[in-house]
Amino acid sequence: MPVIESLIGPIASIIDKIIPDKEARAKAKLELIQLQGSHELQAIEARMSAIIAEARSPDPWTSRARPSFLYVMYALILFSVPMGVIAAFDPTSATAIGEGMTSYLANLPDSLYALFGTGYLGYTAARQWGKVKGVDS
Repeated sequence: MPVIESLIGPIASIIDKIIPDKEARAKAKLELIQLQGSHELQAIEARMSAIIAEARSPDPWTSRARPSFLYVMYALILFSVPMGVIAAFDPTSATAIGEGMTSYLANLPDSLYALFGTGYLGYTAARQWGKVKGVDS
């Protein structure tokens, strides 16, 4: 369980920062320690191991899948800059474009948004683990 053991310390320090009540903080840390020996923790470690193995894959399609997906999301966010320029010159067109994009995004399945969230959090956790272990910078 080296992955989880390396995460216990950072999670405990986050608990110290976000839970102001001493009793609640102690209870949260106790639950974290109890989680360390449970089957649930082993399941989390198995998932983390799969994410790390995927990130280390020599296949560029596999190892770059999460970052590529994030780049697509960033591009969508950056698209707001030219939309602002369009809105300055032709508010009606900008409104129509925005409504079209909103309609498109609203019709995407919820599972796709769940996939994005899972991928983003998994990638972030794997990067943090790599930084803690000293293999990523």
